[in-house]
Amino acid sequence: MTTQDNKVTMGFEAEVKQLLHLMIHSLYSNKEIFLRELISNGSDAADKLRFNALSDDALYEGDPDLKIRIGFDKEARTLTLTDNGIGMTRDEVRENIGTIARSGTKQFFESLTGDQARDSQLIGQFGVGFYSSFIVADKVVLETRKAGSPTDHGVRWESKGEGDYTLEDVDLKSHGTTITLHLREGEDEFLDGWKLRSIIRKFSDHIALPIEMQKEHYGDPKEDEEAPKEEWETVNSASALWAKSRDDISDEDYETFYKHVSHDFQAPLARVHSRVEGNNEYTLLLYIPAAAPFDLWERDAKHGVRLYVRKVFITEEADKLMPRYLRFIRGVIDSDSLPLNVSREILQENALLEKIRSGAVKKVLGLIEDLAQNDPEKYSIFWKEFGQAFKEGPIEDHKNKDRIAKLLRFSSTHNVGEEQTVSLEDYIERMKEGQEKIYYITAESYAAAKNSPHLEIFKKKGLEVLLMHERVDDWLVGYLTEFEGKSLQSIAKGDLDLGTLADDTDKQHQEEATKALEPLIDRIKQVLGDRVADVKISARLTDSPACLVTEGFGMSRTMERIMKSAGQAMPMSKPVFEINPDHALVIKLKSEQDDARFEDLSNILYDQAIRF
Repeated sequence: MTTQDNKVTMGFEAEVKQLLHLMIHSLYSNKEIFLRELISNGSDAADKLRFNALSDDALYEGDPDLKIRIGFDKEARTLTLTDNGIGMTRDEVRENIGTIARSGTKQFFESLTGDQARDSQLIGQFGVGFYSSFIVADKVVLETRKAGSPTDHGVRWESKGEGDYTLEDVDLKSHGTTITLHLREGEDEFLDGWKLRSIIRKFSDHIALPIEMQKEHYGDPKEDEEAPKEEWETVNSASALWAKSRDDISDEDYETFYKHVSHDFQAPLARVHSRVEGNNEYTLLLYIPAAAPFDLWERDAKHGVRLYVRKVFITEEADKLMPRYLRFIRGVIDSDSLPLNVSREILQENALLEKIRSGAVKKVLGLIEDLAQNDPEKYSIFWKEFGQAFKEGPIEDHKNKDRIAKLLRFSSTHNVGEEQTVSLEDYIERMKEGQEKIYYITAESYAAAKNSPHLEIFKKKGLEVLLMHERVDDWLVGYLTEFEGKSLQSIAKGDLDLGTLADDTDKQHQEEATKALEPLIDRIKQVLGDRVADVKISARLTDSPACLVTEGFGMSRTMERIMKSAGQAMPMSKPVFEINPDHALVIKLKSEQDDARFEDLSNILYDQAIRF
């Protein structure tokens, strides 16, 4: 770091250097995105100023008409974007521009595919939009002043994208931010007014903030000389898309707006646009993405549904508007009923907001139900991308538990392959006459579930079993204990009770084997000691020699492994060790007289059972 008067030269972080190199040398297939990203940043700055000015009107500094202005100078070969939004302090510039604070940066690099068109669209999604300036510029100058601060608290940031940048204090009359791009050779198309207007209309027409450019005159040169030099015109529609009638919005408009609010590069999978009227009036425009966002499993991710109050942006903290199991939903909710000066703290306890959230969840569930009923192909995409998150629904949203349960999908012994396509309704329709329970097994993988010895008696009797092999499944069945009057029963927990489906012959055989093998059971108990809660003759096994079973109300072995892998201290639970009286190994064990050999064989059987 070097200093000259108040000018400081600082080096970029290693990740920023890597990113700048990528921008300059790789992502050339869709250069126009830099303008979309800079405009989007300016729009966010205006939203922040509006919100802060609700409690301090002086922040407008006498200029409440927020806007973005775009100008160019063909002789100097510069393109300039100016907003009169919130602006930044020197520390904020250093934090937001000189470094990349977002945890998604690593995922950004990992997500690059080598397909320039696709890679370039990732820029905004990962919060690195400002750096896209270097796709077209070999020098970028940013001047900014925080609204409400003295005029001599302005900051100038400058960089050629070569590993360092300079910071200096400057005197700025206006708050907000001005970004000047010194364009590279060959980028003259961005010095053309018609081209810039077409890019703005393509990417940013929906932004509810005027984007202005100087009016250009194409008539008589004499008229051009007489025309005013500072005549600005709005080049976008500058209206909130969600406030328009659905009849006035094209599919392309909906898609463009989705890409703006989500920073996604694909079209959405589905959308719902609705206005709710009455005592609590609000409009919502919500989307289901076609692919899971990179931060779906990050607890602190904030990108989600934006809350507006009468078109004034308030927050995008998704948990206030959507439960976590719907954290993948993107879009906006605009309330006419909430007070305009509502604070983020008040939001947490606001009864009107809770009603808005409840109504929005119902709309989203309705949208998902429509996919399930009328577009199986899209629903398959939805489930593949978001099924694991959606399974959190019955755990988190008791009010809508039954509705969510109908939308869940699982693998099953009825289907070939791992794909989760079986609904609980499908399962009930195929239940055997006299079957009272929905049978399932949880495991750490599909292969482990499919090959579990606990399935053997069910295969023999032709009973379907749901194969639950995702980490969330063990939590799910703890909350979803019944569906349409049928209880869910783990086939690896407690004593097996097939009710009327059990043969009297099988019951009699098990009772006789228990009596006949009582000495064997006692010997095995002595060998295994406190590793097991009990040793029993199994009613589940037809081919395997032994298996482990969790006691009726105990934690499943899969859940125990998950908790231990997460570093949770778990009390030791003891499984029940079940043996198959008809298996050759058990018969051999019964006749084994050598105590040492008996002990070895018992331990082998136990170790083999642990694998499942």
